[in-house]
Amino acid sequence: MSHALGVSYMLENREIMMRMFPTLFRNNRIEPVDSYPAMLRRMLVSVAPTKCRDNPTIVILTPGPYNSAYYEHSFLADLMGVELVEGSDLFVDGELVYMRTTEGPKRVDVIYRRIDDAYLDPLCFRRDSALGVPGLMDVYRSGGVSIVSAPGAGVADDKAIYIFVPEMIRFYLGEEPILKNVDTWALWREDDLAYALDNLSELVVKEVHGSGGYGMLIGPKASKAEIAEFAQRIKANPANYIAQPTLSLSTCPTFVDEGIAPRHVDLRPFCLCGDRVELVPGGLTRVAMREGSLVVNSSQGGGVKDTWVLSE
Repeated sequence: MSHALGVSYMLENREIMMRMFPTLFRNNRIEPVDSYPAMLRRMLVSVAPTKCRDNPTIVILTPGPYNSAYYEHSFLADLMGVELVEGSDLFVDGELVYMRTTEGPKRVDVIYRRIDDAYLDPLCFRRDSALGVPGLMDVYRSGGVSIVSAPGAGVADDKAIYIFVPEMIRFYLGEEPILKNVDTWALWREDDLAYALDNLSELVVKEVHGSGGYGMLIGPKASKAEIAEFAQRIKANPANYIAQPTLSLSTCPTFVDEGIAPRHVDLRPFCLCGDRVELVPGGLTRVAMREGSLVVNSSQGGGVKDTWVLSE
């Protein structure tokens, strides 16, 4: 399981819609999403070290109140009834991790971490990290604590990995992919780089580690000067970029200043993988609020919509 970024928006969207439009929910068979915290807790219990699965102590590890997603961290901790902790609240003693409490140290069995790998353990990764727990990785390796998502799982967020997903499906599952990949050019390959540089005005170019809609070029909406400047950045470090055709995202009627108008949207589903795989019957629909924009990220001014899955 990877970090469920944005799940609090999904839950709050539903609550607001139910308050504002109760008749819509009375007249339609809409699958609820408010079971997500219970589903998440059940998944976290299922991955606890074997000896303590009857009643494991679960914590959410946050970078702290200055993090942009801190609201979500505290929101989920409250709904699941677990402690929200920072790195300084935890310590390692021998082969176990403990939490500082007013009643003394308490063993921690599962850490739902919302900090990046590099900051988890200053003895193992970044030495200047004040967000992690010294010695945590040694306990993790020995099986004394479970970390969710597992360290290293973030590789799935690397846009360069996307290129290899069809081969992963064939290798690990022995199946053919059901959905076709978006055409993607890996700019560390000479032929792909040459093609992309010749066609930047028609492509979307993204940093492989980028997020939030930053560090990207949308060719059809960029000026010649912007394209030329981005071409130099690509040439300086081709391995840092992938290129894709400009997709025509779906549109959805959206209430804007001028009234009701189409705006581009995408969908983020939420999947929990523990002793079983569960898909939340809803999701986060992100909306590009500016006319014609393809950037749906909230950090770039995007909005959100409640998303319904109807019961049969």
